[in-house]
Amino acid sequence: MDNVINENVEKAISNIEENKNIYATGRVVRVNKYNIEVSGLNDVSFYEAIDVNNKASGYVMGIYPNKIIVSLVEIKEEVVPGDIVYALKKEFKCLFSPDSMGKVIDIFGHDLIAGKSFEKTVEVPIENPTTPIMDRAPVTREFLTGIIGIDLMYPIGRGQRQLIFGDKKTGKTQIALDAIVNQKGKKMVCIYVAIGKTKKEVKDIYFELTKRVAASYTIIIASFNDELPTRTYLTPYVATSIAEIFMMQKYDVLVVFDDLKKHADVYREISLTSKKTPGRDAYPSDIFYTHSRLLEKGAQHISGGSITMLPIVETKSGDITDYISTNIISICDGQLVLSAKSFARGEKPAINYGLSVSRLGGAVQTPDMKKVGSKLRRELLSYLEVRSVYELANIDEMSKELQKKMRDGKVMISKLKQYKFSPKSKEEMKAEFTFLFEENTEPEKKPDNESKPDNEKKEESNSNTPNQENQEEQKN
Repeated sequence: MDNVINENVEKAISNIEENKNIYATGRVVRVNKYNIEVSGLNDVSFYEAIDVNNKASGYVMGIYPNKIIVSLVEIKEEVVPGDIVYALKKEFKCLFSPDSMGKVIDIFGHDLIAGKSFEKTVEVPIENPTTPIMDRAPVTREFLTGIIGIDLMYPIGRGQRQLIFGDKKTGKTQIALDAIVNQKGKKMVCIYVAIGKTKKEVKDIYFELTKRVAASYTIIIASFNDELPTRTYLTPYVATSIAEIFMMQKYDVLVVFDDLKKHADVYREISLTSKKTPGRDAYPSDIFYTHSRLLEKGAQHISGGSITMLPIVETKSGDITDYISTNIISICDGQLVLSAKSFARGEKPAINYGLSVSRLGGAVQTPDMKKVGSKLRRELLSYLEVRSVYELANIDEMSKELQKKMRDGKVMISKLKQYKFSPKSKEEMKAEFTFLFEENTEPEKKPDNESKPDNEKKEESNSNTPNQENQEEQKN
């Protein structure tokens, strides 16, 4: 502790000697809750750290000809017009501790469960430069969630971005938690990002993961619903910067964003209070860029590490064509659509297999999984097409082919049901659907002549000739 104090004192003295303690100043012109307008600060950059007369601190969010917009992330006293504002000539950074594994933390190095700060912390930038294309490798390794309907039919690869979206209370978060639990013993670092959730929801998630020994390789980065929106906005970016640290150390990382719809709403609120011109659905015009520069960090790095992303988006009334959903669909490599109707029927996980997509598909699957998965997907989608029409019909009045399709379809749906936190291994998944290949293993019955070689057919025809002549002679 004494060494740290001495280092800070020596650094302050050297800054004074080199005139580095001289800062540009401006004044607060307008205050909008957590956003302030400042005049007089012209030589600043985005994300530059700002101090407001020791009352508050934040970063530069917007730069205009005669003013700048500062987002405040920490407010100690009320900020009023006329307060002096200092540009600190350094990038605004957050704090992260290597001891955060298995903890619930925020972006400033606080342990939210224990209610204290970590002793050892490092500064983390809000955003790093995007990984260049030349430093990326193809996504070819499988990422197993333990969920049959995903791993067999809509597989995910390490380094992929797979969107999970659906209505409220359809099991979106549960799929992500199942995926985290299934990474036990697979050398995967998991980061769960709670965006705008209540403290109770985050605690429940933490205790569920702890119960299943999944917290030991998981970091929960939380921003609660009663915090400043500016903190909530920064949380997923800081979480991604932390994930990049692990990736560069050749770790595979899973990042779950729960959820980006709340993140979009927070950014809309911040933008409207800072007088940005609203666009479609009152979202600012740069909302697409806000999420694209976040999700493009998901990649397979040539060093061997990877970042797999599972963003979650909540929809309303099953509308998957709303503004935010369509934006993120176009950014990701596939989507898992959850159906409230399937959830109500007890078909959990409530995946809508007709609308879900994985653009990588079998490229990340082993040949045996790909064989079973492709067969299952074809048969299941064929069944779902006719189920809505024939489900209530009398099965005895159907053709034999349709009867078999309906019976097999019900078996497939029942085998796709899984309780939460009950992941399946690849062997268990394949064993569940061996019945789909049973009829293919049976040899087809052919007529006697067709089943014999040609030379035998000729001998038989020759041997039959005398008998036919004898019969003709008897008739004559």
